[in-house]
Amino acid sequence: MKSKFQGVVLFPLSKFTDERGWLMELFRNDWLEAKNFPAMSYISETLPGVVRGPHEHRDQTDYFAFIGPGDFKLYLWENRDIVHKYEKETFVLGESNPCAIIVPPGVVHAYKNISDTPGWVFNAPNQLYAGPSKKYPVDEIRHEDLVDIKFHIN
Repeated sequence: MKSKFQGVVLFPLSKFTDERGWLMELFRNDWLEAKNFPAMSYISETLPGVVRGPHEHRDQTDYFAFIGPGDFKLYLWENRDIVHKYEKETFVLGESNPCAIIVPPGVVHAYKNISDTPGWVFNAPNQLYAGPSKKYPVDEIRHEDLVDIKFHIN
């Protein structure tokens, strides 16, 4: 699986199973360039049918891992390259297709839980949310409420 957008990289994730359960590596520093190393991490739960985004960052790179439970439809829009401006890509990631993805600044992104159960998404961005001690503006340009939305979720 490959993105046509510059800087977007997908990493298929492997589940290692034995009699105790399973293990999945979500991040290894030999997978990433140093500029994309995480500054923090978090996990979120998204309810069935719920969309998070679309939004983008000016400087932050996101490192998402979609592993389950459930599946998500990930939407990406190129918002940097004038030739491909607003071009859209979609991927189904999660329990049926475990994958991590780097989303660089300027790529608008959103995801929708397409399962009938709550789903989890891990993120390890390369910048702290709201900076050190949460004292700075959040690096996020939100597109959810635009009337003339170029970033349509279907």
